[in-house]
Parts: sequence; C-alpha cells; structure tokens
Amino acid sequence: MPTTPPAAVSRPWQAFAVCLTAGFMTLLDVSIVNVALPSIEGALSASPSHLQWIVAGYTLAFGLVLVPAGRLGDMFGRRVMFLIGLTLFVLTSALCGLVVSAPMLAVGRLLQGAAAGLLNPQVIAMIQELFRGPDRGRAFGWFGATVGFSTAVGPLLGGALIAAFGPEQGWRAVFLVNVPVGLVALVLAWRLLPRVRPARDGGTKVSLDAPGLVLLGIAVVSFLFPFVQVSEGSITDAPWWLLVVAALALVTFRWWERRLEARGGQPVITTDLLHTPSYIRGATLGMAYFGGFTGIFLVSTLYLQNGLGLEPWQAGLVLTPFALAGSLSAWLGGRWVNRYGRRLVVVGIVLMLIGVAATDVLVSLFDGASIVWWIAAVLIISGFGNGIVISPNQALTLADVPVHHAGVAAGALQTGQRVGTSVGVAATAAVFFSTLAASGDYDHAMSLSLRVVLVIVAVALVIAVVDERRRLV
Repeated sequence: MPTTPPAAVSRPWQAFAVCLTAGFMTLLDVSIVNVALPSIEGALSASPSHLQWIVAGYTLAFGLVLVPAGRLGDMFGRRVMFLIGLTLFVLTSALCGLVVSAPMLAVGRLLQGAAAGLLNPQVIAMIQELFRGPDRGRAFGWFGATVGFSTAVGPLLGGALIAAFGPEQGWRAVFLVNVPVGLVALVLAWRLLPRVRPARDGGTKVSLDAPGLVLLGIAVVSFLFPFVQVSEGSITDAPWWLLVVAALALVTFRWWERRLEARGGQPVITTDLLHTPSYIRGATLGMAYFGGFTGIFLVSTLYLQNGLGLEPWQAGLVLTPFALAGSLSAWLGGRWVNRYGRRLVVVGIVLMLIGVAATDVLVSLFDGASIVWWIAAVLIISGFGNGIVISPNQALTLADVPVHHAGVAAGALQTGQRVGTSVGVAATAAVFFSTLAASGDYDHAMSLSLRVVLVIVAVALVIAVVDERRRLV
C-alpha cells in the first residue's frame, strides 16, 4: 500500500507540539487520578462502587470511542475532530473539577474518557498527515516519549497537586489543571493545524457504517469491563459472562463487515488494512507488549504506598526514572527506526525483561524498604527499553497505511493496546491481590506480579523475533 504524501504545512513541528500537548493531557488522566482516590472518597463520601467507576469509566469510554473517532477523522478531517475533541476534553475536565457528588464525578469521567478517545486517534493520524520519511520516525519518537512520560509522571504530579492544595481541594486541581493548558492548546491548534480536505480512496464517498461501529463498541466494552473490574481488585465479582457477549459481537461484526464490503459499502476496518502484514504484526505485538509493561505501574504503586508506606509523591518519584529513561530512548528510537527497523524493538523488549527481572531479584532477596532507590535505578533499564519499543513499533506498524485510512488504523491500533493493557493489568492485579490475601506479604505479592509481567512481555518478544525472521526470509 503506498503511503500518501503529507500535507504541505509551513510549521509542522509546531503543529505537532500542540498535538502532543493534548495527547499528554488525555494519557496523563489515566494514571493521575489514582493517587487522588483517598481524597475523593473523603471529600465526596464516595462508595467503593463510585471510586471504581471514577477510574474504570474513563478507561471504558476511552477504549469505546477510539475506532469511531478515527473513522470520523478520516471522514471530516483530523483538524476538525481534534478541535472538537480538545474542546470537549477541556469542558469535561472542568466538570470533573467542579462536581459536588461522587455520582456526578463518575458521569464526568465517562464523558472525559469519551472526549479523550475522540482526540487521541487524531494525534497519531496527524503524524501520517504532517510527516514522511525520517521525520515521521522522529515524530513517532516524540509521541512514544510522551506516552511513557505521561504514564509514569501521573502519580508524581497528582501527589504534588494534592500536597500543594490539600486533600480537600487537591483532587479538584487534578482535573482543573487541564483547563488552562487545554485552552492555550486550543488557540494554538486553531492557528497551526493544517486545513486539509479529507483524502478519499479513488474518490469514493466515505460512510460511517453505524451498525459496524455499534457491534464493535459492544465487543470492546463487553471485553474490557470484566478486566477493568479485576484491575480494581474485584476478582470474583467480575462479570466474566460478558466475554461471551464480546465474542458473539465480534463474530457478528466480522460477518457484517464482509457483507457490507461485498455489496460495495465501506466497512469500519477495510480488508486491505487487515491484509497489510506490517500493520497486523505490529498491532499484535503492541497489544501483547502493552499487556505486559503497563501492569508494572499498578503493582508498583500498591507496593510502594501500601507495602512500604511511601507518600504518593514519593512513590511517583521512584517511578520517575523509568519515565525519564523512556522519554529519552523513545526520542532516540524515532531517529533509529529507519536504520534498524524491527531489530530495535527486539532490543527494547530484551532490556525491559532485564529490568523487570532485576527488580524481581531485588524484591525477592532484600527488604523492600532498604532497596527503594535500587528499584528506581534498575527501572531505568526497563524504561529505556520501553522507549525503543513503543515509538518504533508504532512507526513500523503504520508505515504502509495510506493517509485516508490513518485515522481508523490509529484508532484500531490504540484499541488493541487498551485491550492488552486491561488483560495485563487484570492478570498482575489478580496475582497481587490473591497473594496478598493468602500471605499478607507485599514483597512476595510484588515478586509474583513481576513474574506475570515477565511472561507476558516474553510473548511480545517471541512475536517480535518471529516478525524479524520473516522479514529476513
């Protein structure tokens, strides 16, 4: 599949910086809220169910909207959908920061997650639209750095805001901090993002395929929901029967898509995209890898705060070296990907495995309180590996996708990552909570959880090695 040349933009890197700022805010809100939950519980008298929906609602709505948002970007233009998504994200962030009850906050988080899901595919698709060649790889490097940094810095920033404004009002600052940043980004986006007419495949009119989107939405939510509940600790209460609903919805979705395409219609995910080897292999690798490494943050936060008694900002500080190393290596990975290709991803996964294994050894053999900063040090290895996995893999996955499919391709890619994240976090959480319930030993629970991470990341390594060998044949 040929790659459509990028739009002619006078200041592409400035425009892309605006996209990264918006993407950073939406990804930050996945993790920043966790440290604010005790304050929210006290200030709003939130029940465990309310707290669960405050966390899970954002994740579910985010995952649900990604593919439809990508399709809308392909239809109406990324600039339009970016501006709409960012406007809604600013408004819903303000709503979350000003609510007066826990149910209102849960609803606000659902709406905020939907706005974030609308915005994110436009960021990746904009890379396809603004850049090509080495510049595209560098742009994916910066995006990967943003993903890694936002994931790890959330607990640190959330803890700092609560410390600065106090437990009664600090949790509001966690949401309201998005408002001024988002307003500035809106003004800059209006000025800098290119006004490009949406590309068309051979002049064909693009349709939304509402039945396909509904079926895919049912499949995604039905699959994610039980795993999200497990990640919050409700292992036995998770509605696993929804996985059957997800499977039926997915089978029906594929039947509908094939029927629609056979009649000359345009399905949500086109056959040519599914028959692009680089896209399918990269998306599968991304789903497996996100299923592994994202579990580190949940169990590490629980271990550092509940097990070792660290304050939220201290726990965030321990994880910050991971983020900084990942940001640096993602930037470097964007520059190296055109030269080394999939081999770079293989090296990154190996480094991730080495760092996680070293952390497991430290936790297993030594008293956790005495080795906190050693844990931070070895996580630098994992963080560096993480950066040269995510951004190069995204660049390689989307390399053969034309611009007129960039939005839905980005949305489907991110949906796969959300699915992998939900399964991986659920698996590590299940091991952590069950081990803790049986022994009460945080060190042992942390160690076994890290071994789950090792197994899942090892699966990603196998996929990467097989893919590299196929490329060499």
